[in-house]
Amino acid sequence: MTATIRLAGQADAVAIASIYAPFCEATAVSFEEVAPSSAEMARRIHATTERLPWLVLKDDGTITGYCYASPHRDRAAYRWSVDTTVYIGPEYRRRGVGRALYTAILAVLGRQGYAKAYAGVTLPNPASVGLHEAMGFRLVGVYRGVGYKLGAWHDVAWYQAPLRPERTAPEEPRPLSAVAGSREWMEAVAAGIRHYRHA
Repeated sequence: MTATIRLAGQADAVAIASIYAPFCEATAVSFEEVAPSSAEMARRIHATTERLPWLVLKDDGTITGYCYASPHRDRAAYRWSVDTTVYIGPEYRRRGVGRALYTAILAVLGRQGYAKAYAGVTLPNPASVGLHEAMGFRLVGVYRGVGYKLGAWHDVAWYQAPLRPERTAPEEPRPLSAVAGSREWMEAVAAGIRHYRHA
């Protein structure tokens, strides 16, 4: 079987919840302390994909990682900016999963008309910092001691990446349905999968 990147669906919720749970329960990578159930994850996938992409990379029948976007802030002038998040199963790290997913999702977001992507990284996390910098993200600031988890205060570094040039009077971002399955979508997914090292 070949590896594929595709839009997440409700049936992926169990696998996605399983990948995410250790980050909640045993690390400060996520500031959630209780891992969401597969039902809650299914709800999040549905809510996200009404407007923004949530992608999974599947290899030989197994979801190896996922990446999604969410609104950066609620107020109207922020609507051209998104936050991005990626999580990878432990046995698939250092195989290009994160780079593959990020390549695809950033291209999709640009085609939707979003201008900037942001990502928060709990420090220290050299692997995540390296991935984001490799994908064109640049450090814009650090929230010092912003979260308390597992008996310690944690810093979060915020990174920014351009998705398309800034324009005067930019067009409104397009809904996900306007690009999903299109030629633009297929090009973005193909560009992403080229970065994955199938084992």
